[in-house]
Amino acid sequence: MNRADLENMAQHELQRQQAFRCRILCCASTPCLSSGGAAVYDAINAAVQEGNLDTDVQAVSTGCMGPCSRGPIVTVQARDAEDAIYEHVTPEAARAIVAHHCQQQGDVTKHLLPADLPFFVKQQKVVLANSGIIDPERLEDYVAHNGYAALAYALREMTPEEVCREIIDSGLRGRGGAGYPTGLKWDMVRKSHGDKKYVVANGDEGDPGAYMDRTLMESDPHRVLEGMAIAGYAVGADQGFLYVRGEYPVAAKRLERAIRAAERRGLLGSRVLDSNFNFRVDVRIGAGAFVCGEETALMASIMGMRGQPVPRPPYPAQSGLWGKPTLINNVETFGSIAPILQNGAGWFAAIGTAKSKGTKIFALAGKVETTGLIEVPMGITLREIVYDIGGGIPDGLAFKAAQTGGPSGGCIPAEHLDTPVDYESLKALGSIMGSGGLIIMDERSCMVDVAKFFMEFCMDESCGKCVPCRVGTVQMYNLLNRITNGSATIQDLEMLKELCTMVRETSLCGLGQSAPNPVLSTIHYFLDEYTAHIVDHHCPAEVCTLDQTPVSEMIHA
Repeated sequence: MNRADLENMAQHELQRQQAFRCRILCCASTPCLSSGGAAVYDAINAAVQEGNLDTDVQAVSTGCMGPCSRGPIVTVQARDAEDAIYEHVTPEAARAIVAHHCQQQGDVTKHLLPADLPFFVKQQKVVLANSGIIDPERLEDYVAHNGYAALAYALREMTPEEVCREIIDSGLRGRGGAGYPTGLKWDMVRKSHGDKKYVVANGDEGDPGAYMDRTLMESDPHRVLEGMAIAGYAVGADQGFLYVRGEYPVAAKRLERAIRAAERRGLLGSRVLDSNFNFRVDVRIGAGAFVCGEETALMASIMGMRGQPVPRPPYPAQSGLWGKPTLINNVETFGSIAPILQNGAGWFAAIGTAKSKGTKIFALAGKVETTGLIEVPMGITLREIVYDIGGGIPDGLAFKAAQTGGPSGGCIPAEHLDTPVDYESLKALGSIMGSGGLIIMDERSCMVDVAKFFMEFCMDESCGKCVPCRVGTVQMYNLLNRITNGSATIQDLEMLKELCTMVRETSLCGLGQSAPNPVLSTIHYFLDEYTAHIVDHHCPAEVCTLDQTPVSEMIHA
């Protein structure tokens, strides 16, 4: 296949889709599938067949549409009409939707979402532009939305150095958490000497409540593959690996199918798009170890060894997989590449803030009216995300804190609700952007219990290689447990602070170095809750059961 063939495929698919009077899109991402999305899709297909509507109506199984707590979601695209989005769709409602839009029968307003719902209005879709509107298992659908056009342009019109320069000029930073400038990393690998180079997409997403990478891989797998191929051309690599968590079977299946489809059409493999560029991609399934999100542990796992981190330098750009120069980026980072080449570095750099460019995907979870996957411009405030996009806190309760960055991040209190969400602002508050987990808590949350939850996670997920992390996280968890059960003293709180500093400064990798962040941030912003547990043996949120006599009562006695 060459560039002309690609354009012909896109044109043919667009004409095919435009021939339908109505397209009914049914979300088939994991959240909607778990709430009955497969049965809804079957019901839509059955209604279309029974009504002999095959030539006029197309049922499409898509990726995530966003408001996951309102699933299953169905969107109807009809000629000369605004899109209609339906929530909490049952198989019966699915049949009614077909009858209403295709046969002008019945009423389905009960399931209709408002077109101006702030959840959609405040977002800016770049990476997720195709999510929810294409069938992730059809290459033609992706190509019809300019799929692989950026790769074709890079191979025909740009040198590897020019591609790296475009990414540098865009200001794109790694979306996996560290926020390192993507273009600079690419250029380092490009300049590294080696007879073999590799590109790795990190899809090992382990933060509790986070599912940004899973959704992108499920909803638009070709977007990730195209970004990887462009990266391979830019750095001089001919082999890519997609590392996917074992808990993501739908994502792995769709990626495998996408790779095979792209290889059959000459978009991956040998002589990509009739060029001299060769690029093969293989999927590697992780075993669920959180530490394998760290790049050196991830590479060890790909090479068939136990996933444990090793000290750096050397960095992967110089010596990575099998000792060869290796480029590692998060899958969301790769998902940003094609839009940058299609629209230009200046377009991407104009989105966001001075130092945090572009958009960021977040998994909005916890105590908000509408949870789900969102993509917003960098610099949007936390208040806008919680109250405009998320719809506010349910049951009229007050916002208490937002946890960003998962176990590596921190808790941001209500006093900082108007903080811009970007790398620098979150770091200044003692948290991090992370990969994009965003958990909202209301006044019923106990912040000491929250810190204990994340410390238990880090303790369980420690690979055990270094003593500070292996032992320190256990001791910190034990101290937090004593605080929540009422047996701790003020001296225990001081020891907890000291342990946090020790673990942060002496652990081998990012898991241990950042494990104290939730504890330190909750002590900083919610010290009164710690002292209430220790001194008064009282949990202000009434979450913890404390069975000891309050110190204040003992003193007065």
